[in-house]
Amino acid sequence: MRNQANGTFEVKLVPQSLENATADAMLGRMTIDKQFHGDLEGNSKGSMLTAGTSVPGSAGYVAIERVAGSLHGRKGSFTLQHTGTMTRGTPQLTVSVVPDSGTGELQGLSGSFTIQIESGKHSYQFDYTLEESINSI
Repeated sequence: MRNQANGTFEVKLVPQSLENATADAMLGRMTIDKQFHGDLEGNSKGSMLTAGTSVPGSAGYVAIERVAGSLHGRKGSFTLQHTGTMTRGTPQLTVSVVPDSGTGELQGLSGSFTIQIESGKHSYQFDYTLEESINSI
């Protein structure tokens, strides 16, 4: 059965130094710290890698974040994987649950996470399924 969770979140991105000091200035690395509210209550920690280009409005990023909290009252944790590109100002973003990353009452979680940003405020729509854990079959 498909479920949907909605709410808001605050995010703090902190730039980190790259290990290779001779790295291209267009590359970046950041830590992610989020607080979720709504149907998903909790927080996440993660890492992001970014790549800018010489063309304004074109860039890319990948990220992994570990979310811990409760989803519609079910407690546990799971991992989200991000892949994002911006082509001359047109964004394309995919955020999905890493297979078999759910723990606790969130074992068997799968789904996709949509992020909206309006007037600087972040919100999410999380379309997900919770299947019986493979460990309990």
